[in-house]
Amino acid sequence: MAGSGKCLLVTGSPGVGKTTLIMRVFESLKLSNPNLKAQGFYTREIREGGERVGFEVVTVDGRRGQLASSTVSSAESHRWPNVGKYRVNIASFESLALPELQIKEDTNLFIIDEVGKMELYSSSFFPAVLRVLESNIPVLASVPVPRFGRDIPGVARLKNHPGATIFALNPSNGDAIREEIYLQLVELLQNR
Repeated sequence: MAGSGKCLLVTGSPGVGKTTLIMRVFESLKLSNPNLKAQGFYTREIREGGERVGFEVVTVDGRRGQLASSTVSSAESHRWPNVGKYRVNIASFESLALPELQIKEDTNLFIIDEVGKMELYSSSFFPAVLRVLESNIPVLASVPVPRFGRDIPGVARLKNHPGATIFALNPSNGDAIREEIYLQLVELLQNR
């Protein structure tokens, strides 16, 4: 099992800045550690005319693919699962995210933004996340806040993992949390 504190989970309300925080920490780590070997992905909103119309998955090396859309309308997309107004493109997500969760000997850090309802529609995703946790490689991930007071079962399992440290992000504590996560990851990377 991963040691205490090797899985740093950022949680917070939608739009509070979880992805921004994770990407800023990642950029800072790359600047201070040019040989950092990271794997993973983050999700990014797709906007048209100021309105959110979907999400894309972006790997840490810049490859992109569709995660979900409210505007796609094809025979195939009508079989995709819904999360609110969005249809989740599981095949596109898996084609990018799952290879990023393959454990490689030289990997120092995994970025997983996010482990949420859309991503968990992939039956292969959560087992891959668990393998990453068991690898003892540091993980920086985001998870949604509980909805109606209850976590998604996979999210609850992550939050209760013995190696998990949870950071609750809100509009006023972003700088402090970013610094704390950065310092913890620097220490974890030095001790690898």
